[in-house]
Amino acid sequence: MSAPAGEGSPQRWLVLVAMTGSLSMIMLDQTVVSVALPTMGRDLSLDAAGQQWVVNAYVLALAALVALGGKAADLLGPRRAFRSGVTLFFLASVGCGLAPAGEFGEATILACRTLQGAGAALMVPVSGAIVIASFGPRERGRAMAIFAGISQIFVALGPLIGGLLTEYVSWRAVFFLNVPVGITTLVLVAIAPVPGARVAGTRIQPLDVVLVVAGLAATTFGIQLAGTDGLSSPLVLALLVGGLAATAWFVVRQVRATDPLIHVRLFTDRAFTGDAAVMGFVQFGLLGLVLYSSIYLQELLGFGPMAAGLAVLPLILPLTVAAQLGGRWFDRAGVRGPVITGLVLCAVGTVLWLLALPGLDYALQTPGMALVGVGLGLTLSPTNTDALARVGVGERTQASGVVQTVRQLGGTLGIAVIGAVVIAADGETPGQTAAPSGIAAGFWVAAVAFALAALVGATLLARRDTSVPTGTVKLPASRDPSLGSG
Repeated sequence: MSAPAGEGSPQRWLVLVAMTGSLSMIMLDQTVVSVALPTMGRDLSLDAAGQQWVVNAYVLALAALVALGGKAADLLGPRRAFRSGVTLFFLASVGCGLAPAGEFGEATILACRTLQGAGAALMVPVSGAIVIASFGPRERGRAMAIFAGISQIFVALGPLIGGLLTEYVSWRAVFFLNVPVGITTLVLVAIAPVPGARVAGTRIQPLDVVLVVAGLAATTFGIQLAGTDGLSSPLVLALLVGGLAATAWFVVRQVRATDPLIHVRLFTDRAFTGDAAVMGFVQFGLLGLVLYSSIYLQELLGFGPMAAGLAVLPLILPLTVAAQLGGRWFDRAGVRGPVITGLVLCAVGTVLWLLALPGLDYALQTPGMALVGVGLGLTLSPTNTDALARVGVGERTQASGVVQTVRQLGGTLGIAVIGAVVIAADGETPGQTAAPSGIAAGFWVAAVAFALAALVGATLLARRDTSVPTGTVKLPASRDPSLGSG
């Protein structure tokens, strides 16, 4: 197999199509079930906590295992790891769609959602690194704007697609949709110049995997449970202390390891740290907004699944346009301008959106939604592109794994924390009728997350243009100098 297509090769666009399709499928599944949850809950006898875990099981598995996905790409080769991830993802999707009604329904859907997250974790680190390697510096911003921008649109499109399928076909079709997309992606990967070389000497320590999975799962479950049981609950305290201890032990092991699961040395680069932190804060706010806006539209405004999906268009359309503007802005001037502007718009838009929630008037919410959409479009592609451009070609899979770990962890914690705040504010449980004041309180948390992201960006993001020398962060010399050929 040849090395990734470089600048000027027409094959680079085939690579981009394959990688964009896969990431779009992954991102879609973070939000596509949101408007289907009430119907799914009735069919599978899911209580409110079970419905929230249908979303969080997927995101948590992705957050906990995406670093392992980056290491698997070194161990198996990018092409084989990517194919394995796509296959696991669409087979798990079939399992979700076939989940039986009755006592085994909840266990089946949660197990298959977890497997979906594991499959996504094999794909995510490889896809971004391959796109970066396939385009020269002058085209990377535009290519990553397509790659990240289109896939992020599918995060916002999730409620619309989920509503359409739930109302006119079945909630099960939400999952079966992944099958043709997965098969098409496998065909494209078979003919696209996706690299297959392995990195010699790669090892995976089982204890590292156990620590990161157990630590993140316990911490997230503890935060979510705190919304109903309170922070003084012995179980909540045990989960939080145990989860944080396991996560801290994992970090210490990564610092000391010669071949770690997560290369924490990447965080020695100030701007890379800024990129990763911004992505984490943005995902924290975004997933909470999408989930609880869907609950608001259906439970409080009485929208059906299809109408609730259409109601996110004021968020989707501005995001679509702004994603392309953000990529071109990055190509011209670097990361700081589009990202800080976008984050400020996200924070302001969320505040306008939440102030309109108590009035139960959808039209009053659309200006805030539109500002959030523009802000997201300006932010997401430049941060991801800048993070991967700051390391050498051979380190990009690891860098992508690190960024996506932080990003998905942010989304997992966002769902848990915003959910806990909503419950604490109005005394209701997600999935039941909640007061608009409770959801508005959750939106305040999202607005604070966007504001913190802007502060981090202003402090840490690079003050230079896009002619950043690659490889400013160096990992151990044993790393392969490129994605290689095979």
